[in-house]
Amino acid sequence: MARAATLLMAALLLSGCGSSGTSGIELQNRKPAEQLARERQEALSPGSVYSGWRVFQNKCASCHGPAATGTAMAPNLLPRVREMGSRRFVGLVLTRYDWALPPGGTKGSEAQIDAALQRQPGMAVSMPAWQGEPSVSAHIVDLYAYLTARADGSQGTGAPAR
Repeated sequence: MARAATLLMAALLLSGCGSSGTSGIELQNRKPAEQLARERQEALSPGSVYSGWRVFQNKCASCHGPAATGTAMAPNLLPRVREMGSRRFVGLVLTRYDWALPPGGTKGSEAQIDAALQRQPGMAVSMPAWQGEPSVSAHIVDLYAYLTARADGSQGTGAPAR
């Protein structure tokens, strides 16, 4: 008798889950799932070319030039960006220090550091790490979007549309 009552209760509970019980649970869970999906999609978005341009003009243009085509102090970024993916770009911009070595020089030598501080051609530090700079690290995807657009020709030398 107890076993029959247990089976009857189980059958009643299971039959309730198949009707409005399931849809109530789905409706309760649907909004957070949709929100998570939207947030994930935003995280995977390609970034804002305009925001990247603003960061570039503020932090990078003084060395790489306003159009990212290089100066005597720093190289043209467009061919370099064409050859790298977003992960490599982020790694290089946020953490890399790369010294330009003179012939026969040693990496980070005192003479090289002095020459870099005096801005002697061919002796300068090619790029600082930007991970400690919030305006760069917070907009690194945007910076990549801008430079990629410049590199593929979809963005000209002027300011992008907002």
